[in-house]
Amino acid sequence: MAVLKVSLCITTFNEEKSIKKLLDSIILQTRKPDEIILVDGGSTDETISIINSYKNKLKNLKLIVYTSASISKGRNLAVKNSKKEVIAMTDAGCVCDKNWLKNITEPFKNKSTSVVAGFYKMTGKSKFQQSLKKYLGVLPKNFDDNFLPSTRSIAFRKNIWESVKGFDEKFDKAGEDTDFNQKILKNNFKIVRVKKAIVFWEVADNLKDACKKFFYYARGDVQSGKLTKHNIKVLTIFLRYFIFILICPLFIVYLFYSYWKAGLWGIIIQVSSDFAIMLGFLNGIYKTNN
Repeated sequence: MAVLKVSLCITTFNEEKSIKKLLDSIILQTRKPDEIILVDGGSTDETISIINSYKNKLKNLKLIVYTSASISKGRNLAVKNSKKEVIAMTDAGCVCDKNWLKNITEPFKNKSTSVVAGFYKMTGKSKFQQSLKKYLGVLPKNFDDNFLPSTRSIAFRKNIWESVKGFDEKFDKAGEDTDFNQKILKNNFKIVRVKKAIVFWEVADNLKDACKKFFYYARGDVQSGKLTKHNIKVLTIFLRYFIFILICPLFIVYLFYSYWKAGLWGIIIQVSSDFAIMLGFLNGIYKTNN
């Protein structure tokens, strides 16, 4: 049986603090990528210089700098410039377990496999990050047969990407992977879920950056134009605050629940993320209709 060739596609933008850790983890992979296509969206920090400094260590690394490329456009550019049958993706800000690429590409030995959903473990040492992990992403106990892949840890055949017309480039910050997943499901392509294909994702270390993520995730879900479970969840947040206006004591109960869930930071993160999500949802509606 011929050995499948794999292209590792990554996008970056102002990732000078994290890109070294990612590239070092790629060097240590037990299954090496046959090529690495890295698209940078026009970083203004030292990201590009750092990537270039790794070209002697990663001989098969190709860097494409496309000024002002959105994340979805960057992903498409990376895949378009790839030459291998299988595409693996992760993100700057992540660190790959040494067996990640081996584990996430193993299922493609079966020709019926179209997409492989790997997993990610949220990391972060501060009390804020420990609390944030309870509100962001998917916990290991919730990784099941309904789990849909994140571009932090995904692999797919290039012809599948071609058949669904790639990532929709209307998504500039987030939401492109949710839309991609919906197209995969609509076309009944087989998704294999591999929990041991792990990348480590350090969550935001401050409230401002965390709220930006909640905002962009909510906006992206609306832009997908589909009534996903994420959008239904947002609508329940609006309903929740409407009820709080009518029955104020329930808001106190809500705050106590947040404290029980994640301590004092839990209260701050809960309320801040609720409003960031609602604002992102409304902004998504605005962008969709204008």
